[in-house]
Amino acid sequence: MSRIGKKPVELPAGVSATVAGQKVEVKGPKGALSFNVREPITVTVEGSVLSVHRPDDARQNRSLHGLTRALLGNMVDGVSKGFETKLLITGVGYRASLEGKKLSMSLGFSHPVHVNPPDGISFEVGKTQTDITVKGIDKALVGQVAANIRKLKESEPYKGKGIRYEDEVVRRKAGKSVSGGK
Repeated sequence: MSRIGKKPVELPAGVSATVAGQKVEVKGPKGALSFNVREPITVTVEGSVLSVHRPDDARQNRSLHGLTRALLGNMVDGVSKGFETKLLITGVGYRASLEGKKLSMSLGFSHPVHVNPPDGISFEVGKTQTDITVKGIDKALVGQVAANIRKLKESEPYKGKGIRYEDEVVRRKAGKSVSGGK
């Protein structure tokens, strides 16, 4: 039995879940999310607990069992607390600002880079204009938007200039060294 799959998902106060066939919908104070469960897996709601069940121990069903439970747990956390990812900008003249909901960044290119947030995502920029927070209720979407922003100018190993995650460590390399001989 899957250790993750057999663990029930507790619904906190203010969060409700409905199951209609293979579609699970979770509503909470921050919004609503829905998910279509793959066919052999079934989801039941008993009071304030979501349970995930599988018909047999086939390899595909075992992997879907744990995956479905993890996705449902992330949905419940998202509609109750939300998710956020922090990015740091390093480099002289590199900064970010908000223009309405749009994120505008100066990253050393000849032009500013603009990022429009998809539905359900919001950006925050810190006072120093070097830290960006991506917020939303869908964990996968928050992570994908943060990765797309990071990809615009990844941190380079010599001076460390670029965009990186808050907890990411950039391994620095030594630059060119002057040779002592002729």
